[in-house]
Order: sequence, then C-alpha cells, then structure tokens
Amino acid sequence: MDFTKLSCEEFTQILSSKEPVPGGGGASALVGALGCALGNMVGSLTIGKKKYADVQDDIIALKEKADALQTRLLNLVAEDAKAFEPLSQAYGLPKETEDEKQHREEVMAVALHEASKVPLAIMHACCEVIELLEEFAEKGSRIALSDAGVGAAFAKSALFGASLNVFINTKLMKDRELAQSLDAEADGMLNEYGPRAEAVFERVMKELR
Repeated sequence: MDFTKLSCEEFTQILSSKEPVPGGGGASALVGALGCALGNMVGSLTIGKKKYADVQDDIIALKEKADALQTRLLNLVAEDAKAFEPLSQAYGLPKETEDEKQHREEVMAVALHEASKVPLAIMHACCEVIELLEEFAEKGSRIALSDAGVGAAFAKSALFGASLNVFINTKLMKDRELAQSLDAEADGMLNEYGPRAEAVFERVMKELR
C-alpha cells in the first residue's frame, strides 16, 4: 500500500492502529516532507516579488532542491514500511532447535541492517531540508517567515524521530562493530543538524517577537 496516497484522516487512523506499518519511521519521513514543503512555500511566495529580485535565482534553485527532497521523503514513507516487513517476519521465526536459532539469528542480522538503512536515509534527507530552510529563512519573503520556522521545527522532529528507528534496530544487532558505526552516523547528524534547526527556529522567533 502507498500510504502517501491516503487522506490525512486515513493515514492517522492506520498509524494509531495495531498495524505494524506505518510506524515512527514512516511518520518521520512524512513530517520531514511537510517541513520541506513549508520551506518550499516560502520560496513560492518570494519568487516574482520586486523586493526579492536580487535573490530570485537563489530561491528558484532552492525550490528545485526542495521539490526533489519532498519527493524523496514521501518515497521513504513507503520504503520504511517495506524494509520493516522482513524484520517483522524474522521476529516470528521458530527458535526451538539450535539450527532454528542459527537460522533466525542470520535472518535477523540482515533484516536489522536493512531496517536501519531507511531511517538513516530519512535522517540524511532531513539534514538537507534543514540546510534549505536556513537559506529560505534568510532570503525568503518575510511575510512567510513563520513558515520557515515551523519547517525547521518539523525537520528537527523528523530527524530525531528517525534516529530512534535506527537505534531500536542497532540495539538488537549482534554485530556490535556495525551497530556502533550506524549509531555514530546517526549521532553525527543529530549533533550537527539538531542545533542548526534550532538556530533557524530561534532566528525566526527573535524576528517575530
């Protein structure tokens, strides 16, 4: 099922049910796409305005990047659900005999790694969104400044939300070297881009207050 084709009401109903997908990863990807779209809206309200003629080329380039990012994040909603399915099946594998335990452990190792890749991809996309929002907030129309701030708040939430879907998988990995590598990749993004998103939000807040 392509969850992004559902209505907002249908999506939230499934999200609140006992269905395994969509979950936190898919929801984070959607929130990231919304944050990107808010930045994109700032751009749309800037283009064609004489007051911002000197930055119009920059804004057009930002919007092109934002269009691609929105699509990527929406696609990641479905990819997250797809990646979780093998892991969900692996949890149900028998583990009575030694052979069954060995087989389950091998399948789990692959499934946990695959299930970690998508939330990491969501995180990387959210970092790009934050970079765009920095510029939208700086160069975009001041009448839409609040939307850039909301976009930054959404992008940060999506970034941190997706990280939890990395950590819940790496915690279960028997290959601790791989787990630590993935954790370090996620931590690097949190440490750099969390504060950058907060800075955009604070800048907007300061200008509005």
